[in-house]
Amino acid sequence: MEFAMSTYLSLHYHLVFSTKHRLPSIEESWRSRLHEYLGGTIRGLDGFPREIGGIADHVHLLVGLKATHCLADVLRELKKASSAWVHDKIGVSDFAWQEGYAAFTVSPTARDPIVEYIANQEQHHRKRSFREELVEMLERAGIEYDPRFLE
Repeated sequence: MEFAMSTYLSLHYHLVFSTKHRLPSIEESWRSRLHEYLGGTIRGLDGFPREIGGIADHVHLLVGLKATHCLADVLRELKKASSAWVHDKIGVSDFAWQEGYAAFTVSPTARDPIVEYIANQEQHHRKRSFREELVEMLERAGIEYDPRFLE
């Protein structure tokens, strides 16, 4: 009996990006709707949203992607579509995302703690800023960064 080879993947990413100039532009009154829209956009791109959260100046997403996805393309489309949604549906015409993003691969054993971390963003940010959070994430992942681009 012969078995055909197939492809099996677990490509999960913790994505983080902020509003333009890190302004607290994502109001609590429509934040959950934005998170739902981001999840729907990921699904529309054939991805798998696992958790989405954030506060007024940034978002976190845990997503599964296919091998055929280009991460930069997914992020570009996600930010473009969600900016247009905020302009059209929320009526905030000057809303924009900051250029760039942070993306970290997530192992299967780390997924549940990341889900919990994303779900508890409000609590985490009572103690530290987005910049402090991002620096810690970059350093933990061993990613070199230029502090000038974190302002």
